[in-house]
Amino acid sequence: IGACAVSVLCSLMKIYLYVKCLNDPDRQTEKEAIRCQWSLMDQVHLFLLTGIFMVVGYRVAALVVLEFSLRALSMLLSLTKGVRSSQLYLLCQYSVGCGISCSLSYLLEGAPHRTWNLLLSVGLAGLITCYTWRLTRHVCTMYELHSKERYCGTCIFLLTSWHGIPVLLCNALKVTFVIADLAAVALINRDFLTTTDAVRFWTPLTICYTLLVIYMQEEQRQNPSEQMIYQTVFVRMGGLLILLMTVGRWMDIVNIFISLVGEIWCLVRAGIMLDICREQDFSQRFSETSSRQLQTRPEACRTRSRPTPLS
Repeated sequence: IGACAVSVLCSLMKIYLYVKCLNDPDRQTEKEAIRCQWSLMDQVHLFLLTGIFMVVGYRVAALVVLEFSLRALSMLLSLTKGVRSSQLYLLCQYSVGCGISCSLSYLLEGAPHRTWNLLLSVGLAGLITCYTWRLTRHVCTMYELHSKERYCGTCIFLLTSWHGIPVLLCNALKVTFVIADLAAVALINRDFLTTTDAVRFWTPLTICYTLLVIYMQEEQRQNPSEQMIYQTVFVRMGGLLILLMTVGRWMDIVNIFISLVGEIWCLVRAGIMLDICREQDFSQRFSETSSRQLQTRPEACRTRSRPTPLS
């Protein structure tokens, strides 16, 4: 189910970025790059993530969810008002899968019909995933023609509502991570017998990751490159590995390496879309800075040209 959630997220972002590049004459190369991606890789992506989420334990998955929530909060607070980071929708892929796994593990724990609930959830998630795959293939092959001819209901709907895809994803991710954070804290705390053990675990985790997130956020703001994104993954997983070597279990350390593979795979799979989002965020921030400078210059000119009153 977590792998299906990641696949749906990637498909919707692919549709949004394809339509956005199609409407921009300067981004036809990026549009063709998105269009030429193999549809078979979507299935490979789904099955590989399914295997990873089945192996990764709930402790490491919970820590990944909490770490990304802290990182996303720091990134959103550092952005100027009115500026959004479209990279967050792709950087959170692996964390979304871990969040879904933690939420289902906590909510269905002790449920009388847990197996049937999971089977029903898998069926619904599979149907939604197949529908988004079909929609993505249809948009990448026929949207350019159908949006001009105006005889396809799906393409006409996208023509008027594709701007709302980021808002839809943002609201869905907010609900997902709020529930996942609560479930992650509850799952981790149930392993501690006393309050002292819990404090001994949470104190270094909170301090180390707060400082690490602030440092990596500043580094990524100064050097927003593809290499920096992968470097951030290695640093974060390395910090989590060192922490779990002192207060964790040996199986948690194995799961850290599996999580590293999963997160790198998600970033590699979305490499083209990440490049487009990075350029979009940079141009948005540059235009925001330019508009501020243009707003401050007339004020300064009016202040200078204002006559001095006679005494």
